[in-house]
Amino acid sequence: MGRVDDKVVLISGGARNIGGASARKLVAEGAKVVIGDLLDEEGAALAAELGDAARYVHLDVTSEEDWKAAVELTVSEFGKLNVLFNNAGIFNGGQLQRYKAAQWQQMLDVNLTGAFFGAKASADAIIAAGGGSIINTSSIEGLRGTPWAHGYVASKWGLTGLTKSLAMELAPHNVRVNSIHPGRISTPATDQMPEGLIPIPLGRAGQPDEVATFVVFLASDESSFSTGSEYVVDGGTVMHIPTNI
Repeated sequence: MGRVDDKVVLISGGARNIGGASARKLVAEGAKVVIGDLLDEEGAALAAELGDAARYVHLDVTSEEDWKAAVELTVSEFGKLNVLFNNAGIFNGGQLQRYKAAQWQQMLDVNLTGAFFGAKASADAIIAAGGGSIINTSSIEGLRGTPWAHGYVASKWGLTGLTKSLAMELAPHNVRVNSIHPGRISTPATDQMPEGLIPIPLGRAGQPDEVATFVVFLASDESSFSTGSEYVVDGGTVMHIPTNI
């Protein structure tokens, strides 16, 4: 018996990395998943790999119409929606004086407004299913500040706050809302970064599967009394105290 048997999960940014690992782990634990992404070939290939338990839908998280279509497809294919995993996100950065307004707006549009649109589009379906869970991928940068990453930091702090306001509003409907805060996770992009750029007390980057375990927990009834909370998956980075001061 799986930990998320009979759960139906919609994942944004689900084609690869944390989203892809979570889709695989959720299906392995008994869930049905709808993978939403802009990466059509990768998303469709993952859905095909996962078989009858998965579907793929093209999803631009900045489009309310795309979100509406993704929720409708989920319910039409699997009969309901129990869990939304708001995982889609991007990064850009730059020195304050050279950081363009368009870069700032892009961070807010994708990382924050995209998650808001997802929750707005999904709430009624999750409530109709008897309640469930919304999981937001924030970041350790939603718990601290980092130079040269102002738009990203602001969007992830905003998502941390949005998680709490959604948790309070949706609690009477038995909908839990929590945020996950990964540190450096090994992906093709982050593997190009200098090894010591982000000090990690455990001495290594995390793996997407290590974040996916938290997604399964928060999607499952094991987390039935947890809402409005932050789950940090960072190898100790946030608590790191520099030793050269």
